[in-house]
Amino acid sequence: DVYNKWDPSSPRSGKNFNPFETFKGNSPDASGVFPGENRYKDPTRGDASFAIMLAEKADAEERAANPKAGDAPGCAGCKS
Repeated sequence: DVYNKWDPSSPRSGKNFNPFETFKGNSPDASGVFPGENRYKDPTRGDASFAIMLAEKADAEERAANPKAGDAPGCAGCKS
């Protein structure tokens, strides 16, 4: 799980990034690269249904309620 391996106190790289971070409204690809940057690859889109979106929303709310220590705008492991 990429999120569990992410260390916000270490510099951001292809192996150390928050997969749920957004930058200018965009999400990164599987390597942490954002649209418009070199090496960006459009990700394969998975199935989308209302039930899946509700489960993803619950996961996102849980992450927002329990941020990792050191996760703050401007930290070494964040784009913004």
